[in-house]
Amino acid sequence: MLSRTTAVQDVGASIGRAGEQSGAGRVTAHSVRAGRARVHYLTAGEGPPLVLIHGLSASSRWWSRNINALAAGRRVYALDMVGFGRSWPKHRFSLDRATEAVLAWMDAIGLKQADFCGHSMGGQLCIRLAAAHPARVDRLVLVNASGLPLGAPALRLAWRCVRSSGHTRFTFAPIVLRTTLQAGPFVLLGATRSLLRDDVGAMLAHGIAAPTLVVCAERDVLIPPAVGRALHAAIPGSRLVVIPGAGHNVMYELAPRFNGLVLDFLARTPTAQPQRLAQAGHAPYPLA
Repeated sequence: MLSRTTAVQDVGASIGRAGEQSGAGRVTAHSVRAGRARVHYLTAGEGPPLVLIHGLSASSRWWSRNINALAAGRRVYALDMVGFGRSWPKHRFSLDRATEAVLAWMDAIGLKQADFCGHSMGGQLCIRLAAAHPARVDRLVLVNASGLPLGAPALRLAWRCVRSSGHTRFTFAPIVLRTTLQAGPFVLLGATRSLLRDDVGAMLAHGIAAPTLVVCAERDVLIPPAVGRALHAAIPGSRLVVIPGAGHNVMYELAPRFNGLVLDFLARTPTAQPQRLAQAGHAPYPLA
């Protein structure tokens, strides 16, 4: 049974200090109980819903330069995935549990469907969500998304992860340190294992019905542009944008360019319209 207990806090000032563009104004923090989990999330703006899903070692704060700009005419939700940021519980992370938690969170706040934007591991989760629950995902933005084999051992990938923050220099370091500590070693280890074991290839072959924008960064050393191109090739009708000079955390590094791309895509692209998906017989992909 889902129960909703929401605490609200105005965090607009702290988001503003992180360098976010002005737009929708007030950013508030909430926490809601969804099943056995407690999900923390930020909101801003009013209008059609857009859900932002962060990646590994991250939290909703990684979208600090995007929330207000994206909230111009939209209701933006930036989640802390279960185990990350201020969301609980903080043990035994898996992408299956994380996907279930996002669905439980949507049910808890009465959100039937939304546009989704996922970064890195968050993009991998969004692919799973769009494949298994197509009626819940209107449009999809995949930002340096993982999910396909990276062809490197864990230690090499760990080194790539360290290098991937190089483009943000020292301005991003305090955010990375804080969110890494919030997650803790057990969540990070479980998330890394789940990420590397999961391959969304079968889901892509099954089909992603949601109109999709694939964003990849020219200088991303963690998720190379070749992965984005492979995702683009596997999702019929998707649009691919490679951002020159950007690294893995492109939404923070080049926020104005990134925000403009997302807003333009959402403004110009019709939604998946779940009722039409049902009429066309688009069957959900079975995760279990």
